[in-house]
Amino acid sequence: MKLTKSELEELLRAKKLGNTLCSAHDRGSDLAPTSISALDAELGGGLPRGELSEIVGARSSGRTGTLCAALAAATSRGELAALVDTLDQFDPESAAAAGIDLSRLLWIRGRPGSRDEGAWRAVNRALKALGLLLHAGGFGVVALDLGDLPERTLRRIPFTTWIRLPRAIEGRPTACVLVGDRPIARSAGGMTLRLQPVEGGVRWSGSVARDHNGHGGLLQGLEVAVRVIGARRPHGRRPRSLFISAGEAGTALFSA
Repeated sequence: MKLTKSELEELLRAKKLGNTLCSAHDRGSDLAPTSISALDAELGGGLPRGELSEIVGARSSGRTGTLCAALAAATSRGELAALVDTLDQFDPESAAAAGIDLSRLLWIRGRPGSRDEGAWRAVNRALKALGLLLHAGGFGVVALDLGDLPERTLRRIPFTTWIRLPRAIEGRPTACVLVGDRPIARSAGGMTLRLQPVEGGVRWSGSVARDHNGHGGLLQGLEVAVRVIGARRPHGRRPRSLFISAGEAGTALFSA
């Protein structure tokens, strides 16, 4: 379903989302756990609420699996979550398999363009939608996916955007997360999760015939390295190894 800006505003008002979250969210908690225990330990308990954080990494780095884990954790707590999907890349079936309660997820689909101006229009609409969601309130986690966009398109985003958004979320029980190929922005109290594939970290299983690269035909999962960076750890601690199961994108286990 495609909504205009005015229709989205009316929907948010009609649903009274701010009241919904208050019953599910513990007001004493200022963190949104991701349900990945070792990652939450690195974050000091979870993603900070009232702050703008980011999950960054190239394709196949585990950024989508990590985001799905955070959204699944929010909906499992009874909170509402929202995803602004700039390039319409979200897969609901995979999300459900990852543990996301789709009945508690507001999915705003973008309309990607094939040229520079089309990509910019998609980003501009996505940023406006994100602003509406943050001002409306009522969400435990709100995410904006800016992955796979050209660098020149991201550079067109006004710097004032990254000043305005943290002000819109400040003091609210919402963790806002940007997802992208590279660092984009975070607020003073936000965190950056930098993910990178580990060489030889793709794991295969099964007895099926191997392909020309010598890999089995069944993908078991992917091992990635994640580094958490924030105001209190500007350079981050040493990377930790994160394994993401191919069968359950939201299932992630840490090893030292």
